[in-house]
Amino acid sequence: QVQLVESGGGLVQPGGSLRLSCAASGFTLDYYVIGWFRQAPGKEREGVSCITSSDGSTYYTDSVKGRFTISRDNAKNTWYLQMNSLKPEDTAVYYCATAEGLIATTLLSYEYDSWGQGTQVTVSS
Repeated sequence: QVQLVESGGGLVQPGGSLRLSCAASGFTLDYYVIGWFRQAPGKEREGVSCITSSDGSTYYTDSVKGRFTISRDNAKNTWYLQMNSLKPEDTAVYYCATAEGLIATTLLSYEYDSWGQGTQVTVSS
């Protein structure tokens, strides 16, 4: 199973920025998708963004388009979620996850088989 470790969360004021990191190891397949999800208190887990290993295709949920950017550093086996223009409604625990064997973007959580422990992002003045 793939091991995933998130970092980079914290407290930020509205309009601020944070960059989350996801370090991954233990891939057994050549193709996979890395996704970022979030869960706010009392709400269901929501897919935020994902990127494919096959061709670097990306996908964003509507609420973060134009504000968040997903990227990867292949040499470091690390993926990033750059979050700009943060809003209070972005407050949540953010998780990275991987769906091995997939080559198309997806934010369906049941397709992901390995998850990190999560990192808290709080947007508040």
